[in-house]
Amino acid sequence: MQWIDWTILILFAGFIFVMGYRTRKYTRSVADFMAASRCAGRYLMAVGDGIAGLGAISLISSFQLYYEAGFTPMWWRFVLWPLGIFIAISGWVIYRFRQSRVLTMAQFLEVRYSKKFRIFAASLAFLSGIVNFGIFPAVGSRFFIYFCGLPQNFSLLGISISTFALVMAMLLSISVVLTFWGGQIAVIVTDFFQGVFCNFVLVIILIVVFMKFDWSQIASALATMPENESLTNPFQTAGHQNYNFWYYLIAGLGACYTAYAWQGQQAYNTSAKDAHEAKMSKVLGVLRNISTETILCILPICAFVFMNHPDFADKAAVVRQSLAAIADGQIASQVRIPLVLAQLLPVGLIGAFCAVVFAAFVSTHDTYLHSWGSIFLQDIVMPFRKKPFKPREHLMYLRLSIIGVA
Repeated sequence: MQWIDWTILILFAGFIFVMGYRTRKYTRSVADFMAASRCAGRYLMAVGDGIAGLGAISLISSFQLYYEAGFTPMWWRFVLWPLGIFIAISGWVIYRFRQSRVLTMAQFLEVRYSKKFRIFAASLAFLSGIVNFGIFPAVGSRFFIYFCGLPQNFSLLGISISTFALVMAMLLSISVVLTFWGGQIAVIVTDFFQGVFCNFVLVIILIVVFMKFDWSQIASALATMPENESLTNPFQTAGHQNYNFWYYLIAGLGACYTAYAWQGQQAYNTSAKDAHEAKMSKVLGVLRNISTETILCILPICAFVFMNHPDFADKAAVVRQSLAAIADGQIASQVRIPLVLAQLLPVGLIGAFCAVVFAAFVSTHDTYLHSWGSIFLQDIVMPFRKKPFKPREHLMYLRLSIIGVA
């Protein structure tokens, strides 16, 4: 990271802070805070929801997937994409849910069944969400430490401080502040700008990376794998322990069975102007994800070529040396692609890519903080109250619950 890279990252973070701060004046009611006044259009929803679903941890997991399995996951995902488009076009779950005008899924379950079931469902969603969310800040923070070349520890007034803990606290604090200021309005507006920025930068990075590789190099590197661990033939992947046929079959069944059951982005399901806009945002989101997935596929495949083709042996040795210094194999696999990109990208684009991961980190974390904090107060605490909160008091407790989740 050179001074230009740090400047790009800081300017982008400052822009997101300004946009989040300016949303404060629009957050006057509980509906504003929880559902963005129910006034979001399809394009705002599609881009914001897309980057919130991507996340720094999802970015890194996608890198691991395509590095280990090559082009074969794209074949299976192309097979499954019509299913996703059909679910979105049909309005499956989302259309009727938005028509109900409830603020959470558990509230809908109370209307449909009972208050006890609302509390049970919300408790299950909240506890599973907190356990799931617990690993997110750690994975994202490690990326920044290794990609930016930060030390593991530093001294301040004679006290040794963990860089990992400090970076994680700083990144979480940024997400908390944005959510605290404007609730879902701040989340959806800042996520939109972060999504646009990520699309733009990822396309530029893809072009730059393509210019460094020849298709003959890619083909020869991918051909080095054993036959049952093919990186190009989707029917010869039995040797892939993690990403074989059953992985994609479960993904396809899960797309139908668990549609919108996961509540990590629950406010996006209630923020649209009406049910039709909610449905159309999901249609656009599926189409948008096709381009994003394609970019996320190409980058790790190029990283695989970088690490395994003799033309890049000298630079690959630098990455291997860095990976060898990491004792934990799981952490090493998470930071492998970022370390390769640090060798491939020129000055300026390194900072832009760092800003992309920053955007992915913040957009997912503020969305999750908002979701789990809102669900805890709305569906676990409030059903036990005999008297509802006053509006100002309600907003205060929503903000406190978000801080509690963080």
